[in-house]
Amino acid sequence: MNYPYENLENFTLPSLLNRSVKLYETQDILAKVGQTPMTYTEFDTAVQKTVLLLKGYGIKKGDKILLLSENMPNWGVAYFAVTYFGAVIVPVLPDFHPSDVHRIMKHSEIKAVFVSSKHQQTIENYGGSNNKFVLNLDSLTLVDKMCNVDYIYAVETNTQDTTPHEDDLAALIYTSGTTGNSKGVMLSHKNLVTNAMSAYIQVQIKKEDVFMSILPLAHTFECTVGLIVPILHGSSVHYIDKVPTPSVLLKAFKIVRPTMMVSVPLIIEKIYKSKVLPKFTGSFLMRTLYSIGFIRKRLNKIAGKKLIETFGGRLRFFGVGGAGISPYVEQFLIEAEFPFIVGYGLTETSPLIAGSVLGAKVKHRSTGIAMAGVEIAIENKDPKTGHGEIIARSPSIMMGYFKDEEKTAEVMQDDWFLTGDLGYLDEDGFLFISGRSKNVLIGSGGENIYPEQIEATINQNESVVDSLVMMDKNQKLIALINLDEEKIYHEEKNREEYLENMRKDVNAQVSSFSRMVKFIEEKEPFVKTPTKKIKRFLYADKY
Repeated sequence: MNYPYENLENFTLPSLLNRSVKLYETQDILAKVGQTPMTYTEFDTAVQKTVLLLKGYGIKKGDKILLLSENMPNWGVAYFAVTYFGAVIVPVLPDFHPSDVHRIMKHSEIKAVFVSSKHQQTIENYGGSNNKFVLNLDSLTLVDKMCNVDYIYAVETNTQDTTPHEDDLAALIYTSGTTGNSKGVMLSHKNLVTNAMSAYIQVQIKKEDVFMSILPLAHTFECTVGLIVPILHGSSVHYIDKVPTPSVLLKAFKIVRPTMMVSVPLIIEKIYKSKVLPKFTGSFLMRTLYSIGFIRKRLNKIAGKKLIETFGGRLRFFGVGGAGISPYVEQFLIEAEFPFIVGYGLTETSPLIAGSVLGAKVKHRSTGIAMAGVEIAIENKDPKTGHGEIIARSPSIMMGYFKDEEKTAEVMQDDWFLTGDLGYLDEDGFLFISGRSKNVLIGSGGENIYPEQIEATINQNESVVDSLVMMDKNQKLIALINLDEEKIYHEEKNREEYLENMRKDVNAQVSSFSRMVKFIEEKEPFVKTPTKKIKRFLYADKY
Protein backbone atom coordinates (compact mmCIF):
# COMPACT_ATOMS: atom_id res chain seq x y z
CA MET A 1 0.00 0.00 0.00
CA ASN A 2 1.42 3.40 -1.01
CA TYR A 3 0.45 6.11 1.47
CA PRO A 4 0.45 9.77 0.30
CA TYR A 5 3.09 10.98 2.76
CA GLU A 6 6.36 12.27 1.35
CA ASN A 7 9.67 12.47 3.23
CA LEU A 8 8.78 9.63 5.57
CA GLU A 9 11.93 7.51 5.69
CA ASN A 10 10.27 4.45 7.23
CA PHE A 11 7.25 3.37 9.22
CA THR A 12 8.59 4.26 12.65
CA LEU A 13 7.43 6.79 15.23
CA PRO A 14 10.79 8.67 15.20
CA SER A 15 10.58 8.99 11.43
CA LEU A 16 7.01 10.30 11.68
CA LEU A 17 8.01 12.84 14.35
CA ASN A 18 11.14 13.99 12.49
CA ARG A 19 9.13 14.59 9.33
CA SER A 20 6.49 16.61 11.16
CA VAL A 21 9.01 18.72 13.08
CA LYS A 22 10.70 19.63 9.79
CA LEU A 23 7.40 20.47 8.04
CA TYR A 24 5.54 22.18 10.89
CA GLU A 25 8.30 23.52 13.17
CA THR A 26 6.51 26.74 14.24
CA GLN A 27 2.98 25.26 14.36
CA ASP A 28 1.25 24.61 17.69
CA ILE A 29 1.25 20.97 18.79
CA LEU A 30 0.08 20.23 22.38
CA ALA A 31 -1.45 22.24 25.22
CA LYS A 32 -3.82 22.13 28.14
CA VAL A 33 -7.06 24.01 27.51
CA GLY A 34 -6.49 27.73 28.03
CA GLN A 35 -2.68 27.49 28.13
CA THR A 36 -0.05 28.42 25.57
CA PRO A 37 0.73 25.44 23.31
CA MET A 38 4.17 24.02 22.63
CA THR A 39 5.35 24.33 19.05
CA TYR A 40 6.56 21.30 17.13
CA THR A 41 10.15 22.45 17.64
CA GLU A 42 9.64 22.88 21.40
CA PHE A 43 7.99 19.48 21.59
CA ASP A 44 10.92 17.87 19.77
CA THR A 45 13.36 19.58 22.14
CA ALA A 46 11.48 18.15 25.14
CA VAL A 47 11.49 14.69 23.53
CA GLN A 48 15.24 14.78 22.84
CA LYS A 49 16.02 15.94 26.40
CA THR A 50 13.94 13.09 27.77
CA VAL A 51 15.67 10.61 25.46
CA LEU A 52 19.05 11.69 26.87
CA LEU A 53 17.67 11.45 30.41
CA LEU A 54 16.43 7.89 29.87
CA LYS A 55 19.64 6.77 28.19
CA GLY A 56 21.68 8.40 30.94
CA TYR A 57 19.81 6.38 33.53
CA GLY A 58 20.54 3.13 31.72
CA ILE A 59 17.42 2.51 29.62
CA LYS A 60 18.28 0.48 26.54
CA LYS A 61 16.55 -0.53 23.34
CA GLY A 62 13.81 -3.04 24.16
CA ASP A 63 13.42 -1.97 27.80
CA LYS A 64 9.83 -1.39 28.87
CA ILE A 65 8.66 1.78 30.58
CA LEU A 66 5.26 2.23 32.20
CA LEU A 67 3.24 5.40 31.56
CA LEU A 68 0.51 6.08 34.14
CA SER A 69 -1.12 9.49 33.96
CA GLU A 70 -4.13 11.56 33.06
CA ASN A 71 -3.93 13.40 29.71
CA MET A 72 -1.37 16.20 29.46
CA PRO A 73 1.18 17.45 26.89
CA ASN A 74 4.01 15.59 28.65
CA TRP A 75 2.16 12.31 28.06
CA GLY A 76 3.01 12.73 24.38
CA VAL A 77 6.58 13.76 25.25
CA ALA A 78 7.10 10.56 27.24
CA TYR A 79 5.43 8.39 24.57
CA PHE A 80 7.62 9.68 21.73
CA ALA A 81 10.79 9.84 23.85
CA VAL A 82 10.56 6.20 24.94
CA THR A 83 9.85 4.94 21.44
CA TYR A 84 12.39 7.28 19.82
CA PHE A 85 15.39 5.11 20.67
CA GLY A 86 13.81 1.67 20.61
CA ALA A 87 12.51 1.34 24.15
CA VAL A 88 8.92 0.16 24.65
CA ILE A 89 6.10 2.23 26.13
CA VAL A 90 3.51 0.52 28.37
CA PRO A 91 0.57 2.95 28.65
CA VAL A 92 -1.92 2.20 31.42
CA LEU A 93 -5.42 3.61 31.82
CA PRO A 94 -5.34 5.91 34.87
CA ASP A 95 -8.53 4.46 36.34
CA PHE A 96 -7.19 0.91 36.47
CA HIS A 97 -7.32 -0.50 39.98
CA PRO A 98 -3.87 -0.26 41.67
CA SER A 99 -3.67 -4.05 41.91
CA ASP A 100 -4.12 -4.27 38.13
CA VAL A 101 -1.38 -1.69 37.60
CA HIS A 102 0.95 -3.71 39.83
CA ARG A 103 0.22 -6.91 37.90
CA ILE A 104 1.01 -5.12 34.65
CA MET A 105 4.28 -3.79 36.09
CA LYS A 106 5.34 -7.29 37.05
CA HIS A 107 4.11 -9.06 33.91
CA SER A 108 5.60 -6.54 31.48
CA GLU A 109 8.98 -6.49 33.30
CA ILE A 110 9.13 -2.70 33.28
CA LYS A 111 12.45 -1.01 34.03
CA ALA A 112 11.12 2.50 34.78
CA VAL A 113 7.93 4.49 35.22
CA PHE A 114 6.53 7.82 34.10
CA VAL A 115 3.75 8.80 36.50
CA SER A 116 1.81 11.99 37.18
CA SER A 117 1.67 13.40 40.72
CA LYS A 118 -1.98 12.41 40.89
CA HIS A 119 -1.18 8.69 40.53
CA GLN A 120 2.19 8.56 42.27
CA GLN A 121 0.79 6.71 45.29
CA THR A 122 -0.11 3.72 43.11
CA ILE A 123 3.53 3.35 42.08
CA GLU A 124 4.82 3.95 45.61
CA ASN A 125 2.78 0.97 46.78
CA TYR A 126 4.32 -1.39 44.23
CA GLY A 127 6.37 -4.07 45.91
CA GLY A 128 8.15 -5.48 42.86
CA SER A 129 11.90 -5.26 42.35
CA ASN A 130 12.07 -4.90 38.57
CA ASN A 131 11.42 -1.12 38.56
CA LYS A 132 14.70 0.85 38.63
CA PHE A 133 13.48 4.44 38.82
CA VAL A 134 10.42 6.71 38.57
CA LEU A 135 10.04 9.97 36.66
CA ASN A 136 7.38 12.51 37.58
CA LEU A 137 5.52 13.24 34.34
CA ASP A 138 4.46 16.75 35.35
CA SER A 139 8.08 17.90 35.64
CA LEU A 140 9.96 15.13 33.77
CA THR A 141 12.31 14.76 36.76
CA LEU A 142 13.34 11.87 39.00
CA VAL A 143 11.26 11.01 42.04
CA ASP A 144 14.19 10.47 44.39
CA LYS A 145 12.44 8.32 46.97
CA MET A 146 11.46 5.78 44.30
CA CYS A 147 14.81 5.36 42.59
CA ASN A 148 17.43 2.65 42.83
CA VAL A 149 20.37 5.01 43.33
CA ASP A 150 22.97 2.23 43.02
CA TYR A 151 21.52 1.24 39.63
CA ILE A 152 21.42 4.80 38.26
CA TYR A 153 24.99 5.68 39.26
CA ALA A 154 26.36 2.35 38.09
CA VAL A 155 25.18 2.90 34.52
CA GLU A 156 27.91 3.04 31.89
CA THR A 157 27.79 4.99 28.64
CA ASN A 158 25.43 3.26 26.25
CA THR A 159 26.99 2.79 22.81
CA GLN A 160 24.30 0.45 21.50
CA ASP A 161 22.57 1.27 18.19
CA THR A 162 19.21 2.61 19.33
CA THR A 163 17.54 3.25 15.99
CA PRO A 164 14.22 1.40 16.03
CA HIS A 165 13.17 -0.61 13.00
CA GLU A 166 9.66 -0.87 11.58
CA ASP A 167 9.03 -4.31 13.00
CA ASP A 168 10.42 -3.54 16.46
CA LEU A 169 8.04 -3.51 19.41
CA ALA A 170 6.93 0.05 20.18
CA ALA A 171 4.00 -0.27 22.62
CA LEU A 172 2.73 -2.97 24.96
CA ILE A 173 -0.92 -2.34 25.78
CA TYR A 174 -2.98 -4.22 28.33
CA THR A 175 -6.57 -4.18 27.22
CA SER A 176 -8.08 -4.49 30.71
CA GLY A 177 -7.21 -5.09 34.32
CA THR A 178 -5.08 -8.23 34.29
CA THR A 179 -5.26 -11.58 36.05
CA GLY A 180 -3.06 -14.65 35.94
CA ASN A 181 -3.87 -15.11 32.23
CA SER A 182 -3.53 -11.45 31.27
CA LYS A 183 -3.11 -10.30 27.67
CA GLY A 184 -0.65 -7.62 26.67
CA VAL A 185 -1.04 -6.52 23.05
CA MET A 186 2.29 -6.00 21.28
CA LEU A 187 2.18 -3.22 18.68
CA SER A 188 5.16 -2.48 16.45
CA HIS A 189 6.21 0.88 15.03
CA LYS A 190 4.84 -0.18 11.66
CA ASN A 191 1.53 -1.23 13.23
CA LEU A 192 0.97 2.22 14.75
CA VAL A 193 2.33 4.41 11.97
CA THR A 194 0.54 2.66 9.11
CA ASN A 195 -2.71 2.75 11.08
CA ALA A 196 -2.36 6.49 11.62
CA MET A 197 -1.70 6.97 7.91
CA SER A 198 -4.64 4.77 6.88
CA ALA A 199 -7.19 7.42 7.91
CA TYR A 200 -6.54 9.69 4.93
CA ILE A 201 -9.38 8.17 2.88
CA GLN A 202 -11.93 8.72 5.65
CA VAL A 203 -11.11 12.33 6.53
CA GLN A 204 -8.78 15.04 5.25
CA ILE A 205 -6.79 16.60 8.10
CA LYS A 206 -4.96 19.93 7.80
CA LYS A 207 -2.22 21.63 9.79
CA GLU A 208 -4.76 24.28 10.81
CA ASP A 209 -6.99 21.70 12.47
CA VAL A 210 -7.44 21.88 16.23
CA PHE A 211 -8.21 18.67 18.12
CA MET A 212 -9.70 18.53 21.60
CA SER A 213 -8.84 15.36 23.52
CA ILE A 214 -11.31 13.98 26.07
CA LEU A 215 -10.62 10.21 26.07
CA PRO A 216 -7.69 8.65 27.99
CA LEU A 217 -4.54 8.62 25.87
CA ALA A 218 -3.77 5.12 27.14
CA HIS A 219 -6.81 3.98 25.12
CA THR A 220 -5.44 2.93 21.71
CA PHE A 221 -8.26 4.74 19.88
CA GLU A 222 -7.34 8.10 21.43
CA CYS A 223 -3.60 7.51 21.20
CA THR A 224 -3.65 6.71 17.48
CA VAL A 225 -6.44 9.02 16.26
CA GLY A 226 -6.09 11.75 18.90
CA LEU A 227 -2.27 11.97 19.12
CA ILE A 228 -0.34 10.24 16.33
CA VAL A 229 -2.75 11.27 13.55
CA PRO A 230 -2.74 15.01 14.39
CA ILE A 231 1.05 15.02 14.77
CA LEU A 232 1.33 13.32 11.38
CA HIS A 233 -0.61 16.23 9.82
CA GLY A 234 0.82 19.16 11.78
CA SER A 235 -2.36 19.77 13.79
CA SER A 236 -2.63 20.80 17.44
CA VAL A 237 -4.25 18.97 20.37
CA HIS A 238 -5.74 20.50 23.53
CA TYR A 239 -6.29 18.53 26.75
CA ILE A 240 -8.85 18.97 29.51
CA ASP A 241 -7.23 18.59 32.92
CA LYS A 242 -10.54 17.93 34.68
CA VAL A 243 -13.23 15.25 34.55
CA PRO A 244 -15.12 15.93 31.26
CA THR A 245 -18.48 16.81 32.81
CA PRO A 246 -20.99 18.69 30.61
CA SER A 247 -20.16 22.04 32.25
CA VAL A 248 -16.40 21.48 31.88
CA LEU A 249 -16.81 20.47 28.23
CA LEU A 250 -18.98 23.47 27.37
CA LYS A 251 -16.39 25.88 28.79
CA ALA A 252 -13.57 24.08 26.98
CA PHE A 253 -15.47 24.15 23.66
CA LYS A 254 -15.77 27.95 23.90
CA ILE A 255 -12.04 28.34 24.59
CA VAL A 256 -10.61 25.82 22.11
CA ARG A 257 -13.31 25.91 19.41
CA PRO A 258 -12.09 22.54 18.10
CA THR A 259 -12.37 21.49 14.48
CA MET A 260 -11.83 17.82 15.30
CA MET A 261 -12.63 15.40 18.14
CA VAL A 262 -12.84 11.70 18.80
CA SER A 263 -15.21 10.32 21.39
CA VAL A 264 -17.11 7.33 22.63
CA PRO A 265 -20.86 7.38 21.88
CA LEU A 266 -21.74 8.25 25.48
CA ILE A 267 -20.76 11.91 25.08
CA ILE A 268 -22.91 12.65 22.05
CA GLU A 269 -25.74 10.50 23.40
CA LYS A 270 -25.80 12.48 26.65
CA ILE A 271 -25.86 15.77 24.76
CA TYR A 272 -28.71 14.52 22.57
CA LYS A 273 -30.76 13.28 25.52
CA SER A 274 -30.18 16.33 27.73
CA LYS A 275 -30.02 19.18 25.22
CA VAL A 276 -31.84 18.17 22.02
CA LEU A 277 -34.56 15.64 22.75
CA PRO A 278 -36.30 17.57 25.59
CA LYS A 279 -36.99 20.47 23.24
CA PHE A 280 -38.78 18.13 20.84
CA THR A 281 -40.73 16.19 23.45
CA GLY A 282 -41.53 18.85 26.03
CA SER A 283 -45.10 19.39 24.90
CA PHE A 284 -47.84 17.42 23.18
CA LEU A 285 -47.61 19.65 20.09
CA MET A 286 -43.85 19.20 19.73
CA ARG A 287 -44.06 15.46 20.31
CA THR A 288 -46.70 15.23 17.58
CA LEU A 289 -44.68 17.30 15.11
CA TYR A 290 -41.49 15.37 15.89
CA SER A 291 -43.24 12.10 15.08
CA ILE A 292 -43.88 13.25 11.48
CA GLY A 293 -40.95 12.21 9.30
CA PHE A 294 -40.30 15.27 7.12
CA ILE A 295 -40.90 17.68 10.03
CA ARG A 296 -38.57 15.67 12.26
CA LYS A 297 -35.82 15.88 9.64
CA ARG A 298 -36.28 19.65 9.35
CA LEU A 299 -36.14 20.07 13.12
CA ASN A 300 -33.10 17.81 13.41
CA LYS A 301 -31.27 19.83 10.76
CA ILE A 302 -31.87 23.02 12.74
CA ALA A 303 -30.77 21.26 15.92
CA GLY A 304 -27.62 20.08 14.17
CA LYS A 305 -26.52 23.64 13.42
CA LYS A 306 -27.11 24.62 17.04
CA LEU A 307 -25.20 21.54 18.19
CA ILE A 308 -22.14 22.57 16.19
CA GLU A 309 -22.34 25.99 17.87
CA THR A 310 -22.28 24.17 21.21
CA PHE A 311 -18.94 22.67 20.17
CA GLY A 312 -17.53 26.12 19.44
CA GLY A 313 -18.81 26.63 15.91
CA ARG A 314 -15.87 25.19 13.93
CA LEU A 315 -16.35 21.44 14.31
CA ARG A 316 -15.93 19.57 11.03
CA PHE A 317 -15.08 16.07 12.26
CA PHE A 318 -16.42 14.09 15.21
CA GLY A 319 -15.11 10.53 15.32
CA VAL A 320 -17.14 7.97 17.26
CA GLY A 321 -15.64 4.64 18.28
CA GLY A 322 -14.95 2.30 21.18
CA ALA A 323 -18.58 1.19 21.49
CA GLY A 324 -21.74 0.92 19.41
CA ILE A 325 -23.76 4.10 18.99
CA SER A 326 -27.50 4.00 19.73
CA PRO A 327 -29.48 3.66 16.46
CA TYR A 328 -31.82 6.55 17.28
CA VAL A 329 -28.92 8.87 18.14
CA GLU A 330 -27.14 7.92 14.92
CA GLN A 331 -30.34 8.63 12.97
CA PHE A 332 -30.50 12.09 14.54
CA LEU A 333 -26.85 12.81 13.65
CA ILE A 334 -27.49 11.78 10.03
CA GLU A 335 -30.60 13.97 9.73
CA ALA A 336 -28.87 16.81 11.58
CA GLU A 337 -26.03 16.68 9.02
CA PHE A 338 -23.61 16.54 11.93
CA PRO A 339 -20.01 15.86 10.75
CA PHE A 340 -19.56 12.51 12.45
CA ILE A 341 -17.74 9.33 11.47
CA VAL A 342 -18.31 5.92 13.01
CA GLY A 343 -15.20 3.76 13.27
CA TYR A 344 -14.47 0.16 14.17
CA GLY A 345 -11.37 -1.56 15.42
CA LEU A 346 -9.61 -3.26 18.30
CA THR A 347 -6.44 -2.71 20.31
CA GLU A 348 -4.98 -5.67 18.42
CA THR A 349 -5.45 -3.77 15.12
CA SER A 350 -3.82 -0.52 16.32
CA PRO A 351 -6.91 0.06 16.31
CA LEU A 352 -8.70 1.12 13.10
CA ILE A 353 -10.16 -1.45 10.72
CA ALA A 354 -13.08 0.41 9.15
CA GLY A 355 -14.73 3.81 9.20
CA SER A 356 -17.30 5.88 7.38
CA VAL A 357 -16.11 8.64 5.03
CA LEU A 358 -16.61 12.25 6.07
CA GLY A 359 -18.95 14.04 3.68
CA ALA A 360 -20.03 10.86 1.89
CA LYS A 361 -23.41 9.19 2.25
CA VAL A 362 -23.73 7.37 5.55
CA LYS A 363 -25.31 3.95 5.75
CA HIS A 364 -27.28 3.71 8.96
CA ARG A 365 -25.81 1.15 11.42
CA SER A 366 -22.71 0.60 9.29
CA THR A 367 -19.17 1.15 10.57
CA GLY A 368 -18.11 2.18 7.06
CA ILE A 369 -15.55 0.82 4.63
CA ALA A 370 -12.11 -0.67 5.18
CA MET A 371 -9.32 1.75 6.06
CA ALA A 372 -6.54 2.21 3.51
CA GLY A 373 -4.33 -0.88 3.45
CA VAL A 374 -6.86 -3.00 5.37
CA GLU A 375 -8.56 -6.12 4.00
CA ILE A 376 -11.78 -7.29 5.64
CA ALA A 377 -13.39 -10.67 5.13
CA ILE A 378 -16.19 -12.68 6.72
CA GLU A 379 -15.38 -16.20 7.81
CA ASN A 380 -17.77 -19.07 8.52
CA LYS A 381 -20.76 -17.28 7.03
CA ASP A 382 -24.27 -18.25 7.98
CA PRO A 383 -25.75 -19.47 4.65
CA LYS A 384 -29.05 -17.68 5.36
CA THR A 385 -27.90 -14.29 6.67
CA GLY A 386 -24.36 -13.99 5.34
CA HIS A 387 -23.23 -13.07 8.83
CA GLY A 388 -20.00 -14.54 10.13
CA GLU A 389 -16.84 -13.70 12.03
CA ILE A 390 -15.09 -10.51 10.95
CA ILE A 391 -11.43 -11.10 10.12
CA ALA A 392 -8.89 -8.53 9.00
CA ARG A 393 -5.47 -8.35 7.41
CA SER A 394 -3.27 -5.24 7.34
CA PRO A 395 0.17 -3.86 8.31
CA SER A 396 -1.50 -2.71 11.54
CA ILE A 397 -2.22 -6.19 12.93
CA MET A 398 -0.43 -6.74 16.25
CA MET A 399 2.75 -8.74 16.68
CA GLY A 400 0.93 -10.98 19.17
CA TYR A 401 0.17 -11.23 22.88
CA PHE A 402 3.15 -10.76 25.19
CA LYS A 403 4.33 -14.04 26.72
CA ASP A 404 1.30 -15.88 25.35
CA GLU A 405 1.90 -17.81 22.15
CA GLU A 406 -1.16 -19.98 22.78
CA LYS A 407 -3.63 -17.07 22.82
CA THR A 408 -1.83 -15.47 19.89
CA ALA A 409 -2.31 -18.65 17.86
CA GLU A 410 -6.03 -18.63 18.72
CA VAL A 411 -6.62 -15.26 17.02
CA MET A 412 -4.12 -15.42 14.15
CA GLN A 413 -4.82 -17.44 11.01
CA ASP A 414 -1.92 -17.04 8.61
CA ASP A 415 -1.81 -13.24 8.23
CA TRP A 416 -5.44 -12.76 9.25
CA PHE A 417 -6.63 -11.56 12.65
CA LEU A 418 -9.83 -13.15 13.96
CA THR A 419 -11.71 -10.34 15.68
CA GLY A 420 -14.25 -12.50 17.49
CA ASP A 421 -16.94 -10.07 16.30
CA LEU A 422 -19.83 -11.04 14.07
CA GLY A 423 -20.97 -9.05 11.06
CA TYR A 424 -21.35 -8.85 7.30
CA LEU A 425 -20.22 -6.83 4.29
CA ASP A 426 -22.82 -5.42 1.89
CA GLU A 427 -22.46 -5.19 -1.87
CA ASP A 428 -20.68 -1.81 -1.57
CA GLY A 429 -18.09 -3.05 0.91
CA PHE A 430 -19.72 -1.44 3.95
CA LEU A 431 -19.19 -3.34 7.19
CA PHE A 432 -22.09 -4.02 9.56
CA ILE A 433 -21.49 -5.47 13.02
CA SER A 434 -24.27 -7.71 14.24
CA GLY A 435 -22.88 -8.83 17.57
CA ARG A 436 -19.88 -10.02 19.54
CA SER A 437 -18.88 -13.61 19.75
CA LYS A 438 -16.54 -12.83 22.60
CA ASN A 439 -17.90 -12.05 26.03
CA VAL A 440 -16.18 -8.68 26.28
CA LEU A 441 -18.43 -5.81 27.35
CA ILE A 442 -17.80 -2.19 26.33
CA GLY A 443 -17.90 0.41 29.09
CA SER A 444 -19.41 3.87 28.71
CA GLY A 445 -15.94 5.29 28.16
CA GLY A 446 -15.04 2.70 25.54
CA GLU A 447 -13.14 0.46 27.95
CA ASN A 448 -13.02 -3.28 27.37
CA ILE A 449 -14.63 -5.00 30.36
CA TYR A 450 -14.01 -8.71 30.76
CA PRO A 451 -16.86 -10.18 32.82
CA GLU A 452 -14.97 -13.33 33.73
CA GLN A 453 -12.44 -11.28 35.67
CA ILE A 454 -15.14 -9.57 37.72
CA GLU A 455 -16.94 -12.87 38.24
CA ALA A 456 -13.74 -14.39 39.60
CA THR A 457 -13.69 -11.63 42.23
CA ILE A 458 -17.37 -12.16 43.10
CA ASN A 459 -16.98 -15.91 43.28
CA GLN A 460 -14.32 -15.55 45.95
CA ASN A 461 -17.18 -14.97 48.38
CA GLU A 462 -17.86 -18.32 49.96
CA SER A 463 -21.62 -17.81 49.87
CA VAL A 464 -21.60 -17.46 46.07
CA VAL A 465 -22.06 -20.54 43.92
CA ASP A 466 -21.84 -18.75 40.59
CA SER A 467 -22.19 -15.27 39.15
CA LEU A 468 -22.84 -13.68 35.78
CA VAL A 469 -21.86 -10.09 34.94
CA MET A 470 -23.71 -8.36 32.12
CA MET A 471 -25.10 -5.05 30.86
CA ASP A 472 -28.72 -4.15 31.60
CA LYS A 473 -30.98 -2.29 29.17
CA ASN A 474 -29.51 1.02 30.38
CA GLN A 475 -25.97 -0.13 29.58
CA LYS A 476 -25.13 -0.41 33.27
CA LEU A 477 -23.16 -3.30 34.73
CA ILE A 478 -25.14 -5.72 36.90
CA ALA A 479 -24.39 -9.14 38.33
CA LEU A 480 -26.67 -12.13 38.70
CA ILE A 481 -25.75 -14.11 41.80
CA ASN A 482 -26.58 -17.70 42.60
CA LEU A 483 -26.15 -18.09 46.38
CA ASP A 484 -25.33 -21.15 48.47
CA GLU A 485 -28.54 -21.67 50.46
CA GLU A 486 -26.88 -23.38 53.39
CA LYS A 487 -24.32 -20.64 53.93
CA ILE A 488 -26.54 -17.66 53.22
CA TYR A 489 -29.26 -18.88 55.61
CA HIS A 490 -26.98 -18.70 58.61
CA GLU A 491 -25.25 -15.46 57.64
CA GLU A 492 -28.02 -13.13 56.48
CA LYS A 493 -31.79 -13.40 56.16
CA ASN A 494 -32.17 -10.03 54.40
CA ARG A 495 -31.03 -11.07 50.93
CA GLU A 496 -31.13 -7.60 49.34
CA GLU A 497 -29.06 -6.06 52.09
CA TYR A 498 -26.57 -8.91 51.93
CA LEU A 499 -26.19 -8.59 48.15
CA GLU A 500 -25.81 -4.83 48.39
CA ASN A 501 -23.00 -5.15 50.92
CA MET A 502 -21.34 -7.72 48.69
CA ARG A 503 -21.64 -5.39 45.68
CA LYS A 504 -19.90 -2.57 47.55
CA ASP A 505 -17.13 -4.92 48.64
CA VAL A 506 -16.54 -6.22 45.10
CA ASN A 507 -16.64 -2.71 43.59
CA ALA A 508 -13.82 -1.71 45.91
CA GLN A 509 -11.65 -4.42 44.33
CA VAL A 510 -12.19 -3.69 40.62
CA SER A 511 -11.41 -0.84 38.23
CA SER A 512 -13.79 2.12 38.27
CA PHE A 513 -15.27 1.30 34.88
CA SER A 514 -15.95 -2.30 36.03
CA ARG A 515 -18.11 -1.35 39.00
CA MET A 516 -21.66 -2.68 39.12
CA VAL A 517 -24.87 -0.84 39.98
CA LYS A 518 -26.83 -3.83 41.22
CA PHE A 519 -26.57 -7.46 42.36
CA ILE A 520 -29.63 -9.57 41.58
CA GLU A 521 -30.24 -12.97 43.11
CA GLU A 522 -30.65 -15.76 40.57
CA LYS A 523 -32.38 -18.43 42.64
CA GLU A 524 -32.07 -21.29 40.16
CA PRO A 525 -28.65 -22.65 39.17
CA PHE A 526 -27.32 -21.19 35.94
CA VAL A 527 -27.85 -23.22 32.79
CA LYS A 528 -24.44 -24.39 31.59
CA THR A 529 -22.76 -26.05 28.64
CA PRO A 530 -21.21 -29.53 28.93
CA THR A 531 -17.91 -27.84 29.71
CA LYS A 532 -19.57 -26.04 32.66
CA LYS A 533 -19.66 -22.57 31.09
CA ILE A 534 -22.78 -20.46 31.72
CA LYS A 535 -24.97 -19.99 28.64
CA ARG A 536 -24.88 -16.21 28.77
CA PHE A 537 -27.28 -15.61 25.92
CA LEU A 538 -30.13 -17.18 27.90
CA TYR A 539 -29.96 -14.33 30.43
CA ALA A 540 -29.31 -11.37 28.12
CA ASP A 541 -32.92 -10.72 27.06
CA LYS A 542 -34.26 -11.24 30.56
CA TYR A 543 -32.37 -8.24 31.94
